[in-house]
Amino acid sequence: MKYLILLAIVFGVIWWIKLSRPAKPPTSSDKADNGPQPMVRCAHCGLHLPQKEAITAGDLQFCSEAHRQLAEPHA
Repeated sequence: MKYLILLAIVFGVIWWIKLSRPAKPPTSSDKADNGPQPMVRCAHCGLHLPQKEAITAGDLQFCSEAHRQLAEPHA
C-alpha cells in the first residue's frame, strides 16, 4: 500500500511539473508555412491548389500526375 501512495505522489509531481512549464514557442519553419500561398488551377479538372503542390507541364499546372497525363495529346 505504501508503494501505491509513493507512486501516486511521484506521478502527481511529474504532472504538476509538466503543467507549470510554459508552452514551446513555434519554430521559424512553422511560421513560414502558415502564410498565404499563391494558388493555381488544375488545367484538367479546375481544382485550386497551392502552387508549390502543383505539377507543371509547360505553362499549365495540374493537381496530379494522372491529370497531367490525361491532358497530353494522343498520337
